[in-house]
Amino acid sequence: MLSKFHFLSSSSPEAEKAYNALLSTFGQTELENADVIVAIGGDGTLLNALRKSEGRNIPVYGINRGSVGFLMNAPQLENLLEKIEQAESVTIHPLAMKATDIHGKTFEAVAFNEVSLLRQVRQAAKISISIDNIVRMDELICDGVMVATPAGSTAYNLSAHGPILPLKSEILALTPISAFRPRRWRGALLPSSAKIRFDILDFEDRPVSATADEVEIRDVVSVEISQSPITKTVLFDKGHSLEERILKEQFAW
Repeated sequence: MLSKFHFLSSSSPEAEKAYNALLSTFGQTELENADVIVAIGGDGTLLNALRKSEGRNIPVYGINRGSVGFLMNAPQLENLLEKIEQAESVTIHPLAMKATDIHGKTFEAVAFNEVSLLRQVRQAAKISISIDNIVRMDELICDGVMVATPAGSTAYNLSAHGPILPLKSEILALTPISAFRPRRWRGALLPSSAKIRFDILDFEDRPVSATADEVEIRDVVSVEISQSPITKTVLFDKGHSLEERILKEQFAW
C-alpha cells in the first residue's frame, strides 16, 4: 500500500490551500523516499514535478488547481489515497534538446510537451530542417517551428494547428508556426527514433530562441532534438486516462 507522499504546488492561493490541507492529513516525505509525487496546480506544476524527479522512478499524480490542467486529475481532494491506488498509469517519453547559441555555448534540456523555436524580433525566422542528417527543407520562413510528443500534442502543437497524436503512437509532430514560405506546408509526422536538427539561417539579423517546455535559450544557431532515454510515469484517475482525453479532444468542437 502506498503511504509516503511528496507534495508540491504552484503559488496560486487555491493550490496552496489544497497543499496545506493535504500536508495536514498525510504529512510530507522527502522526494527521494516518496512512493508518489502529488503535484497541485496546473500542467506547468506537473511538468515541474516530472523534471524534479527526473533521475528517479517515482510516479506523479496531478490535482488540478490551475487553469486548463489537461494533464491533471479532478480538483477534489477526497479519497486521494484510494484514487491513487486505483489510478491508471501512463509512460511518458520526453524529448532531449541540445541547443548551441551564437557564442558557441551548448545547453541541454528535457521537454515532456514540446521543443519550440520562435523568432525574437519583428522579422520572420529562417530555419533549415534536417532529419537523420538529411536536409529535408533548405529554408522555412516562419514565426517558428516545434517538435511535440504525443503527450504534448494537445498543447501548443494543437494551437498551432498540429495533429493530435495517440499516446501510444511512436510518432513525433513537426509543426510550423505561421509558415510564410513554403506557405502551404503543414508540417510532418516523424518516427520517435528520428534525429531532428534545426539550423538558424541569418541568425544575426533574425535571432531565434529555443524552448524545451519552460527552459528557454536565446540566440540559438542550431538545435538538435531526439527522444530522451528517460521515461516517467503519470497517474490518472480510473476511467479518465490521458489516452481517453486525447481521443475526446479529437472530437471536440
